[in-house]
Amino acid sequence: MILYPNAKINLGLRILRKREDGFHDIESIMIPVPIYDILELSASEEFSYIQTGIEIPSDGSLGLVESAYELMKNKYGIGPVAIHLRKQIPIGAGLGGGSADAAFTLKGLNAWFDLGLSPETLAHLAAELGSDCPFFIANQPALATGRGEQLHPMNVNLSGLYIAIYNPGIHVSTAMAYGSIIPNPTNSIDHKIKSLPEWQGYYVNDFEKPVALAHPEISMGIQYLIQEGAIYAAMSGSGSSYLGVFENPPINLGTKGLLYVGTCLLSN
Repeated sequence: MILYPNAKINLGLRILRKREDGFHDIESIMIPVPIYDILELSASEEFSYIQTGIEIPSDGSLGLVESAYELMKNKYGIGPVAIHLRKQIPIGAGLGGGSADAAFTLKGLNAWFDLGLSPETLAHLAAELGSDCPFFIANQPALATGRGEQLHPMNVNLSGLYIAIYNPGIHVSTAMAYGSIIPNPTNSIDHKIKSLPEWQGYYVNDFEKPVALAHPEISMGIQYLIQEGAIYAAMSGSGSSYLGVFENPPINLGTKGLLYVGTCLLSN
């Protein structure tokens, strides 16, 4: 079985308050985009996991894919399987690649072992692995609230629009990014999508200023996209990736750090 965990982008990301559990309450519109890792499950007499492509830093603890397998094994007694992750989505980039890998592992194991778990059950399991993980179960545009695990589907019509996504090759620590923010509970995002002309002033990413201050190439890249005709340009997640949305196909964009340029939504 071969699966293709995809990335996501954020339209705005507001940090409302710090919670007693150490997490933060956030609001952000998350949208899936067609940048992919490759996840392969195959039959095996014992569990194995290999990872190729972009190197994932390790502190010796289980990675998200392995943690997803252990979670399913402990809860449902699944047998062994061989898992190969080909990592292609940049790490520490604000694109949710690791969360997608974990969520797609849950979905793949559910299908492989014919467990029949509902999307709701899979989303609850995903929330045990990480705040962004539940988004990739339904994998549809949604307003994320709580610590990011509470999802409210949104009708974000991006048909006819184009997007360019860049990554400057900078790894941004999510914990460090949160440490640079002063939460503001008044910065709530409307549950109704704004009209396009309002996006730039309304869908603000609270991480953008402090992260771009440390890495000026991010703000320079965002301004470049606006100069090239983007009607909305911003950093995604906790960075360092940034994006521009265009009404017409962008041409002659710089290729350094360019991850994707094309239509906005997943083909499926």
